[in-house]
Amino acid sequence: MKKIIMYTGPICSFCDAAKRLLTRNNATFEEINIASKEGLMEEMIKRANGKRTVPQIFVDDYHVGGYQELRALEKENKLQDLLK
Repeated sequence: MKKIIMYTGPICSFCDAAKRLLTRNNATFEEINIASKEGLMEEMIKRANGKRTVPQIFVDDYHVGGYQELRALEKENKLQDLLK
């Protein structure tokens, strides 16, 4: 499987939902909490082309977006192909 990185924040229901969705699809991921260290929010914003909301999800170098985009991929049966 590909490397999945998810930038998250504290008290984030969309982050929790994205983690459940990935787990349900047998995907392992690295979680980076932007509140845990100085500079992580800026790193996320730069990688996500200016997006400031969490979660921001990356599969290898592909920027999925947030939970809603991830969920849309699952509904369209495209998520498993992306994760292979």
